[in-house]
Amino acid sequence: MKTHESGTEQHAKEQYGSRERAAAERHGAEQCGGARGGRTDVVTADATGAGLPVNVSAEGLPEWLDPVARAARTVRPQQLSRFLPPESGAGRQSAVLVLFGEGARGPELLLMERAGSLRSHPGQPSFPGGSLDPEDGDQATTGPLRAALREAEEETGLDPRGVQIFGVLPRLYIPVSSFVVTPVLGWWRTPSPVSVVDPGETARVFTVPVVDLTDPANRATAVHPSGHRGPAFLVESALVWGFTAGVIDRILHFAGWERPWDRARQVPLDWRA
Repeated sequence: MKTHESGTEQHAKEQYGSRERAAAERHGAEQCGGARGGRTDVVTADATGAGLPVNVSAEGLPEWLDPVARAARTVRPQQLSRFLPPESGAGRQSAVLVLFGEGARGPELLLMERAGSLRSHPGQPSFPGGSLDPEDGDQATTGPLRAALREAEEETGLDPRGVQIFGVLPRLYIPVSSFVVTPVLGWWRTPSPVSVVDPGETARVFTVPVVDLTDPANRATAVHPSGHRGPAFLVESALVWGFTAGVIDRILHFAGWERPWDRARQVPLDWRA
């Protein structure tokens, strides 16, 4: 397990300062404007019904997270993925926690790696998350937020009281599993120890510095035998691909953090992936 030490705000500003904020403003004005179809409307002050209390706020975020919060307010579903939830409302409602923290090397993301013994996507890195439970509440409002925090606690031991939810991305769809996924954006305001809770489900829990995710040397295009192609990241001895890589790729893009990388560089996947 990686120790989560608090970095300095100055380091974060040096890595994700004025150039990135200016780029994010251009993305917001030119690409992210307009309707926000498919978004969970959760900009309420406080919801204290079933399950965990939920307070959605962008107040007090570190300055380097401003471009992410700004993009979350304006980005459209079609700008994130071509796979969108069925208009019929079908699909298994779920949520993931996209948790930003600050470690010794600056901004970082929390990820976990699925156990190699699992039948579905063995060994694949992912965000903490899972299906909504009835006690999570209304799936159209605060249910996904509670589900993301609850699943993160169950899978990594994370203390949800130290997480500030600051935004929600539009719901996306994973056709192969029929999951309708709400990415919930969190700021790890008060870091807590994390580790594998159930080895039968999770192989490891780790953090990835954002500076490594933006490094062109760590980027590639994953190619599945089915023909599907998508972004991939080779970080922390792991290949991050699929839904998780797609969300990270779009966050880097709309936050203005993306650096030019070689899209012709390919990483082949096998049929178990």
